[in-house]
Order: sequence, then C-alpha cells, then structure tokens
Amino acid sequence: MDARLGSVRVDAIHEILPEAPRQAVGAHGFALGLASRVSGATVWILQTSGRSEVGEPFGPGLSAWGLDPAKLVMVRVQGAASLLAAGEEALRSGAAGAVIMSGWGEAKVHGLTASRRLMMAARSGSTLGLLVRANAEPAPSAAETRWSIASAPSAPLSANAPGRPAFRARLLRSRSGAPPGEWIMEWDRETRRFTAPSASGGVVSVPADRPAAADAGRSRAA
Repeated sequence: MDARLGSVRVDAIHEILPEAPRQAVGAHGFALGLASRVSGATVWILQTSGRSEVGEPFGPGLSAWGLDPAKLVMVRVQGAASLLAAGEEALRSGAAGAVIMSGWGEAKVHGLTASRRLMMAARSGSTLGLLVRANAEPAPSAAETRWSIASAPSAPLSANAPGRPAFRARLLRSRSGAPPGEWIMEWDRETRRFTAPSASGGVVSVPADRPAAADAGRSRAA
C-alpha cells in the first residue's frame, strides 16, 4: 500500500467507514494500527451511544494489539457535536500524535464544514486525525482519504495458533490523486505495521491495481 499511496499524511483527517455496522470493531482496529504508527500519545474519543453495539475497549486486548497504555488517553462523550468539538480541541493542541474520533449513527453535524474545521485543526497541531463513522452513510467531507474497512479471514500460525488480525481495506477516495484500490493486510503487533498476509495461510492479497469501484455495490460507503 505504501508503494501506491506513499506515506499517510500525519497532519490531516482520514475518514474510516466500516463496510457494514457489524464491521465497526475491524474499522477501529485499522484506526488503532494507523495511530500507533506515529510517535506520541493517542487520544481516543468515543461516542457512548455506540457502546451497546460495539462494546467497550478492553485493556489487555489493547496491550496485545501493541499499544502502550501509558500513551493512551480515553475520552467519552455523548453526542456527535461533542465528539467533533473534543476532537477539534485535541487536534489543535498538538499534544498528541494521533486523535481517534469514534462516532455512531447519523448526525447532521457531520458534513463539509465540520470536516474542514477538523482538517484545519490537524494542520495547526500537526496531528493525525482518524474519524471512524459507524452505522452512518458517507457525508461530504474534506478528509484527506476515505476508507471502507472489513475484517478478513486470518491465517493460522504454527501449531494452529490464532493468526494475526486481517483486514480488507478499500481506498474510496484520496485528495492526493491516488486511484481507488483494495488490499488484504494483517496487523503485526511486534513491528506495529500492516503487512502482506502470511504465505502459509489461505489469505490472498488483492492486487493493488484492482479498482475499488468493481465492488462498489457491496459497500454502503461507495
């Protein structure tokens, strides 16, 4: 993916949409992976209205993902307006390396104006912003990139141990001009990198030249 897109801008907003509401956990895993790639603390702002659907972050699980609990600040807000306000403040402060904003459901406040404010805050604070919008239709956005994320089959490790978390990541739009594409990737917690699927497993990497539009009918985010 790096060869196709280059480095992901760390002073910009990137929008991450689960392919379906049930894929919200996978979308957050993808966001956490991107956040852990930058230095500094991560601020994770969660909209509590989605708690009954996606559950709560689990400390040992976050540690197993490769996150340092000492560098994770969690904030809970009730509504979408508070989510965006807290995200803008955290981005503009420049105190964190990354800010994840986890929204749930439709909200009128999500739109071009709000995304522009977030983008300006990310530029001002030189901070990576990741907006995860679950159970919601795409809205006009000034985000640098827009992604659709779903979980993928995981290839077992030796002795049939559980394999690495795997994702199907579809780039729907990039303001840098990169064409849409689709990748299958695994998260390696040891190196904190997304990697090609293990050769020993049954997961096959999707060619980078495959246009995401070919599968647009299967995604609510298309």
